[in-house]
Amino acid sequence: MDVTSGYSGGEMSTAHYEMVGTGSTGHAESIQVRYDPAQVSYGTLLKVFFAVAHDPTQLNFQGPDHGTQYRSAIFYANDGQKQVAEDYIRALDAAKVFPGRIVTQVVSLKAFYAAEDYHQRFLDKNPNYPYIVYWDMPKIANLKKTFPELVGNKG
Repeated sequence: MDVTSGYSGGEMSTAHYEMVGTGSTGHAESIQVRYDPAQVSYGTLLKVFFAVAHDPTQLNFQGPDHGTQYRSAIFYANDGQKQVAEDYIRALDAAKVFPGRIVTQVVSLKAFYAAEDYHQRFLDKNPNYPYIVYWDMPKIANLKKTFPELVGNKG
């Protein structure tokens, strides 16, 4: 599996951190996940997204970050992914898994633009960065606890 940090939802000309941070570009901070379906299913990726990655009931913010660039979104590559994502969201809402309604957008992927090099593998490069310690490390601990089979023997 390969993960790249970046931006989706806006134009190439505005796919730069300083511009995306204004909230006026149409982009969402996002990741591109390249995976082998024989190793991990799209459904499993959705489980991780909804169980560990963020709060899908927050509209246009995550934790301390506010603005449309922090919206919860799934950018699907084909109709099959769209259907699976929409069905999964309906099932989570029907089961009342979250205290509020899921606001995650399911949007056709027009393009993905890789973020600047310093954003790639940011946690590995900045393990003591306060934002990482406070907001991201608890998510990683939850990932290891909830999906140990996906983490394997990695640190």
